[in-house]
Amino acid sequence: MGKYRIRVATGDSLLAGSSNRVQLWLVGEHGEKDLGKILRPIQIREVQLEVEVSLYLGRLLLVKLRKHKSLVGFDWFCKWIAVQGPGTQGEAFFPCYRWVQGNEIICLPEGTARTMRDDPQNQFKKHREEELEERRKLYRWGFWKEGLILPIAGNTQWDLPRNERFLEDKDLDFSLSLAKVLKDLALKGTLDLTNSVRRLEDFNKVFPRGKTPLAEQVRNSWKDDALFGYQFLNGANPMLLRRSTNLPSRLVLPPEMEDLKTQLEKELQTGSLFEADFSLLDEVKPNVIIFKQQYVAAPLVMLKLQPDGRLLPMVIQLQPPRNGCPPPVLFLPSDPPMAWLLAKTWVRSSDFQLHQLQSHLLRGHLIAEVISVATMRSLPSLHPIYKVVSTGSGGHVDILQRATAGLTYRSFCPPDDLADRGLLDVKSPLYGQDALRLWGVISRRYVEKMVSLFYKSDGAVKDDPELQAWCREITETGLQGAQDRGFPISLESRAQLCHFLTMCIFTCTGQHASTHQGQLDWYSWIPNGPCTMQKPPPISKDVTEKDIVDSLPSLHQARTQKTFIKFLGRRQPVMVALGQHKENYFSDLGPQAVLKQFQEELAALDKEIEVRNAGLDLPYEYLRPSMVENSVTI
Repeated sequence: MGKYRIRVATGDSLLAGSSNRVQLWLVGEHGEKDLGKILRPIQIREVQLEVEVSLYLGRLLLVKLRKHKSLVGFDWFCKWIAVQGPGTQGEAFFPCYRWVQGNEIICLPEGTARTMRDDPQNQFKKHREEELEERRKLYRWGFWKEGLILPIAGNTQWDLPRNERFLEDKDLDFSLSLAKVLKDLALKGTLDLTNSVRRLEDFNKVFPRGKTPLAEQVRNSWKDDALFGYQFLNGANPMLLRRSTNLPSRLVLPPEMEDLKTQLEKELQTGSLFEADFSLLDEVKPNVIIFKQQYVAAPLVMLKLQPDGRLLPMVIQLQPPRNGCPPPVLFLPSDPPMAWLLAKTWVRSSDFQLHQLQSHLLRGHLIAEVISVATMRSLPSLHPIYKVVSTGSGGHVDILQRATAGLTYRSFCPPDDLADRGLLDVKSPLYGQDALRLWGVISRRYVEKMVSLFYKSDGAVKDDPELQAWCREITETGLQGAQDRGFPISLESRAQLCHFLTMCIFTCTGQHASTHQGQLDWYSWIPNGPCTMQKPPPISKDVTEKDIVDSLPSLHQARTQKTFIKFLGRRQPVMVALGQHKENYFSDLGPQAVLKQFQEELAALDKEIEVRNAGLDLPYEYLRPSMVENSVTI
C-alpha cells in the first residue's frame, strides 16, 4: 500500500504523441494493480503522475499498458516509464522505445537485463515466451531469389513493422531530399539526352557542386597509377585486394613477355605482389539501357607494393582466357597512354559493380537485416544481448548469388580477413589500420565487458537456450546454412560469444560505413567509377580518347549516377554516431559504466585518427567513430 510516482516519456519525433488515452498496470511480486486510463500522451516529452495503490505489490516486475482509441487511433511512441514507490528501492526504470499501436496490452519488464538463468523463480518466463511469440508473427522471414540470404517479409516500407521504419524526421528528410534530386534529374536529364560526351572534360558538366575536397583530388589525379592502386587499399571498396601466394592460373603470359614474368616472380618472392581478381563478374549478363547494349568485364589486376607504401599496377587482364580463343590482351603501364587508361577505367567500372552489390548491399545492408530479424525473433527485450545488439536485368542477381556463396565468417572479422588477404603487416592500408582499432575498441571495451557482467562462465553461455536459438536463427535460417562457411550454429564459450557479437556490431556499423561513405569522394568524377560501360572491352592497344569516351556512360547515365551518389553519400542530418544512441535499455549501473567507457574510448580513437589525417594528402575518414553510424540506416 502507498503512493507511487510515475513518469512517462514520449518520443521526440514530430508525431510521437497521441490523443488516445492509455491504461496502465503495475505488476509486482505480490500482485497487480490496474490504474485505469490515467494517461493521455499528447506531445509532451514527459508526464508525471501520482497514484494511490491499496495493495502491497512488493518489488515491481512489469508495467503493462494499453492504448485505447476513441473515434480515431493515433500511434504513440513511448520511450520509457519510471516508477517510484513502495518496494522500488529508488526509481524503477522500464524501457520501451517503440510505437504503441492498436489496443493490445504491452508488457515492459524492469530494465535489469536477465538471462533465463538469472530468473530462477520464472517470474519473467511467461512474458519472455509471449513476447517472442508475438514478435515471430510480426518479424517473418521472406524470400527473394534462390541462393540468396533471407530478407524480412514485405515488399514496401509499409509492410515493415512500424518500429523498423524511419522516424518522421528522418523519413521526411529522406522523402523531401529524394523528391528534390529526382526533380532536378528530370529537368536536367532531359537535356542530357540531346547532348553527347565528346571529351573526357565534358564530365565536368555533371561534377557536383559542393563537392568534397577528396573528390576534387580524384578528378585531378584519376589517371595516375598511384591513385589507381591506392583505391584498392583505402577507397570505396577496400575488400578485394589480397597478397599473391602464386601467379594466378588465369594470367596467361605469352613467350614475348618473359621479362614481365620475371618481374612478377621477383615481387612474388619478396612478398610485394598483390592482386585484385574480379572473376565474380565473369559471363554475367549485362544490361540494356534505352535500347543500347551495355558491357561487363571480369578483370585481373596485378600490383606491386613499393617500399614507400604506394601500390602500383603492373599488368591488367580484362577477361579470363577462353578455350578455343586467343589469349586475352595484357595491358601494361608501358602501353600507349590511352590504351592503359582505358584498361584502368574498365577495372574501375568493375570495381563499382562489386562494390555496390557485394561489399555494400550484400555485406552491409542484407547481412544487417539478417542479424536484426534474427534478434527480434529469438531474443526477448529482457535478454542482455538484445540490449547490446539492438542498435537490373538479372545480372545483379547472378552477382549476389555468387557473392553469397563466398560469404565466410572470417571475412566479416577484420583481424581474420586482413590476415587471410595478407594485409596485416602492410602499413599503407588505412582502412585496415582503422578497422582493426575500431574492432578492438568494440570487442575489448564494450562487448567483452558487457558479456562478463551477465555470463560468469563458459557454461552460462552454453546453457542459455535463447542465445543458442539466436545464433542458429542467423546461421541456419537467415544465412541459409552458412555453417559450412565458418559461421557458428552454437556458442560454446564467452570468447566465442564475444567474437560473434563483435562481428555483428562491426558489420552493422564500421564495415557498412567503410563501403558507404566513400561513394561521393570516389565516384563523383564519373570516369573514376563508371556505373556502366557502353562498348566491349578492348582487344587491341590501338585506343584513342574517343574510344574511352564512347565506352563511358552517356551524359544522362552520368548525371543519374551523380544524382544518386550525391543523395546517398551525403552526411545524414539525423545521424546517430556509434555508441552515442540516446536509448537507455539498461537500468543497472554496471552496463551504464561500460557504455560510458566505450564512448570515451571511441572519442579517443576519433581524435587519434583526426590527428593522423591532418598530416596526410589523402585523409581516411570513413572509420572515424564520429562518422560511423550506430546502425545501417541508408
